[in-house]
Amino acid sequence: MEDVLDELREQNISVPVPLELPDEDSLVVVEEELLLPLPRDLRDYLLQASDVVYGSLEPVTAADPYAHTYLPEVAAVAWSRGMPRHLVPLCEVNGHYYCVEPEGEVQFWRDGDVTDETWPSVWHWVRDVWLES
Repeated sequence: MEDVLDELREQNISVPVPLELPDEDSLVVVEEELLLPLPRDLRDYLLQASDVVYGSLEPVTAADPYAHTYLPEVAAVAWSRGMPRHLVPLCEVNGHYYCVEPEGEVQFWRDGDVTDETWPSVWHWVRDVWLES
């Protein structure tokens, strides 16, 4: 995880209005809005790397409720499109979602169904998908 986090930080693009990292209190609010606990790796990602801007993918964030990547809003849209309620979205791509199971595995949900594409954790997804985008 530390190697992936370091690589992600190295790739971070400077933007005029940088994203902020949430604190624990912000994550409690997010969990209350979702009515679900956050999977551990997703929680770690949000606390340590959700301020990174890189490539074309825009993973969820938890610090700014007005951001288009704010996790509760992304989740509401994903669930309204039929994504199973136990899955938490990680990143939206053209109406499809990378999402996290309660145990932490990342899956790709497309066209109303979970595909065979999976990653053992959020950090594996960051390395294999986001950093490769």
